[in-house]
Amino acid sequence: MNNYKNVCVIKHPLCCHNLSIIRNKNTNAEMFRNAIRRITYLLFYKATEDLELEPCEVETPLEICRAEKITSRNEIIIAPILRAGLIFSDIANEIMPFATVRHIGMYRDEETLTPIWYYNKIPVEFDEPDKKIILILDPMLATGNSAVESIKLFVNKKVPQKNIKFVSLISAPEGLEKVQSLYPDIKIITASIDNCLNKNGYIKPGLGDAGDRIFNTVEN
Repeated sequence: MNNYKNVCVIKHPLCCHNLSIIRNKNTNAEMFRNAIRRITYLLFYKATEDLELEPCEVETPLEICRAEKITSRNEIIIAPILRAGLIFSDIANEIMPFATVRHIGMYRDEETLTPIWYYNKIPVEFDEPDKKIILILDPMLATGNSAVESIKLFVNKKVPQKNIKFVSLISAPEGLEKVQSLYPDIKIITASIDNCLNKNGYIKPGLGDAGDRIFNTVEN
């Protein structure tokens, strides 16, 4: 049950079906990636449903008609957390080719579970930060440490919390609670809220290391 404010869990049957595929330890890398892509479309349709529209006119083969398009007043920024977030950004680019991609590079220290920065492609300052729409992408919201660091990056540049969304495949209660305690106006879109974290900070039941399974670098 989802008792969290500003957390949307996608319960579409196609989402549930493909979750069963990526959770299966015997799913190979190709099937794993394809199932994630199918889930990602559903996540992004939900994450973008409130984008602002503006009227326009288009000429069909028969006549000119009124239509609507996503407003050009706002800049949409796709911010995948490397490396696993890249599979999300591929789909985001396909759906929103007009968006800007700003990569964020962090890895988790396996002893302290704290994020270590190694890459940041975000400008020092934003012009008109209130007109930026941010979609932060990371398949796993586990401890919440990387999520908080990435959100802080944009909040410190004066982007309103309400303009930032965090998109994940699966989320742990511990990560959701940490993000919401610090940034209560951030909306989180996920395909599942799992049970808990284990002592090593991995989501249970989870799906293993998303990056290793996406890029076929699982060590036996």
